[in-house]
Amino acid sequence: MPETNAPDDGLLRGFWYPALRAERVHGRALKTAMLLGIPLALGRDAEGRAFAVRDSCPHRGMPLSKGWFDGHHLECSYHGWKFEPVSGQCREVPSLLPDDKLDVSKVYATAFPCREHDGYFWVYVPERGASAEPQEQAPRLPTFSDRYTITHLSAELPCHVDHGIIGLMDPAHGPFVHQAWWWRTRHSIHEKRKQFEPIPMGFRMSAHTPSSNSAPYKLLRMYAKAEGITTTIDFVLPNRRYEQIHAGKYWFSSMTTVTPITAERCRIDVVAAWNIFRHVPLVLPIFRFFGKKFMGQDQRTMEIQAEGLKHNPSLMLIDDADRPAKWYFALKSAYLESRRTGQPMQHPIQGPVTLRWRS
Repeated sequence: MPETNAPDDGLLRGFWYPALRAERVHGRALKTAMLLGIPLALGRDAEGRAFAVRDSCPHRGMPLSKGWFDGHHLECSYHGWKFEPVSGQCREVPSLLPDDKLDVSKVYATAFPCREHDGYFWVYVPERGASAEPQEQAPRLPTFSDRYTITHLSAELPCHVDHGIIGLMDPAHGPFVHQAWWWRTRHSIHEKRKQFEPIPMGFRMSAHTPSSNSAPYKLLRMYAKAEGITTTIDFVLPNRRYEQIHAGKYWFSSMTTVTPITAERCRIDVVAAWNIFRHVPLVLPIFRFFGKKFMGQDQRTMEIQAEGLKHNPSLMLIDDADRPAKWYFALKSAYLESRRTGQPMQHPIQGPVTLRWRS
């Protein structure tokens, strides 16, 4: 793990992050991922339990992913040290003699709590010097019926996670970045007025009627007919945006995360589920096609922005369109202050507030 006196990289620890898509892991194969600058080796043991260990043997630093895994033990390819993958406990050091003093059971590779659900390997990264045991369960995508369609999208961004997150919650870029006949154009810009309220570790755009200038919402309104449509959007530290759309018995739910790979790169992951249009042919491939187009527009925008950010320009945030970004930084600061002092976190949003902007 990083040293306790490592320089501040602006990344939040003490949270669960989606490290890897679960579909990439097959049989006894190990996969690698980078999470908050930590190289990981991930897999499933013989009982099907997901595991994540630092991809480094504690002996001489050899990547454990270059060794062998039989479903029970990770074996380092350099000297044959064996580790139980879920706990990281060393089980064998072949070079030891019977009278050697080393207690192998007290040697550990660095293992991280790991859970598999919603199509991801979720990994808990503890704060530096803190216990590795998480206080909360790994996040889950909310669903509202037994039968639904689910899919995933992903894109890497060449920027610090802070820029990825405030881009995710930015309400004003849509008509400029996402211009398309199937979404909206610059000519559709009009005033928006939304109410926000504090929630634990985040804030909520209160339930409201979805925008009238986006083609998907128009189609949903036609499909739902007389049913009223409401949308609720939550942001929760460290990196999660939840959106839920309800129209009578029909619903759509998504969870978008912006995960720090390193201090210079992050990744957007979207998992979405819905029970509407389930019997309409080709809905899933159509959703994925337009979803990739939409995410690709954000990706290209962030790649261009990264060129400007290389020169460390002065930046500014305005009201009201940038207020969610200001709240994110205030929440992050309040969380870090709480961890520093050991006192309960002081929520920076005092009560419901109405924001107005044009988009």
